[in-house]
Order: sequence, then C-alpha cells, then structure tokens
Amino acid sequence: MSSGALAQAVEISRREVDDLLRELAESLEERGSGMTIRALAGGWRMLTHPEAAPYVEQFVLSSRHTRLTRASLETLAIVAYKQPVTRHQIAGIRGVNSDGVLRTLVDRRLVQEVGRDEGPGRAVHYGTTSEFLERLGLASVSDLPSLAPHLDDAAIESSSG
Repeated sequence: MSSGALAQAVEISRREVDDLLRELAESLEERGSGMTIRALAGGWRMLTHPEAAPYVEQFVLSSRHTRLTRASLETLAIVAYKQPVTRHQIAGIRGVNSDGVLRTLVDRRLVQEVGRDEGPGRAVHYGTTSEFLERLGLASVSDLPSLAPHLDDAAIESSSG
C-alpha cells in the first residue's frame, strides 16, 4: 500500500506514515517477529520474515506456488528485462511460440498487460507486476541485476546496435 493512501486513510502526512512504518519494522525485527514490513514496489508491504519463510512456504504450498518451468523462467526474464514487450518479440527472442507460457505467467500474476500498439492488430505489450517485484524482493525493475556480465561481447554489440 502506498504511503499516500495510508496517510489519507489515517489523516496524517506521508512523512509521518513512513516514519511510523520504519519504527514498526524495527520493532518487529527487535522482537524476532515472523513478520516484517518493507518498502517494495513503490509502497509498503507486510511480509513473512525471511527466517520464517520456509515454514510458511511449506504450509501454503499450492499449484500457484509450484516451481516455474525453464520456458516460464526464460519468458519471465525476457519480459522483465525488455518490458514493455509483445508476444511477437518474445517469440523472436526465444525462437518458439510462447503464448501458453505467457498465459501461465499472467495467471500467476507475475506478468500483466501494460499497453497496446496503436497500429493494426493492436498488439498487447506485457510487463512485470508488483507481485513479481515482491517475490524477488525488489523495489523496482531497475533493481534487477545487469545482464552484461553474462553476455559475450558479440551479444552486447548486436543488442546495442
């Protein structure tokens, strides 16, 4: 939830909300609580403390939380690093049709429609969701690690030219 929405709900300033949430986060940490509060994805989130996560994960296991396939991980990486990106662009990068994989990522709320082309066909543009950021513990997509160390010089030159 955003600081602005919380501030409006309790009729105090955003700064006061941020200060109070930081204090609460420190208090939860000092008590060894199973919960924590963090600034993520442009707002504040109450999350399971990392030390308690394995226990909660074991309890909550469901089909929605099963591991992603290699195809899903590839597609998710393409969306994360190239967003906004169309289905056609994803297929061009992967070399195979990714419609089914993309549908699965949308169903799991990791990817969402973020816009459409103006031209004929009005192709859908996809981007990552706040749930994607939360699961990776990122505040924004700019916090994703750089791909450059993992690419050879030819790949870097072809993508920049």
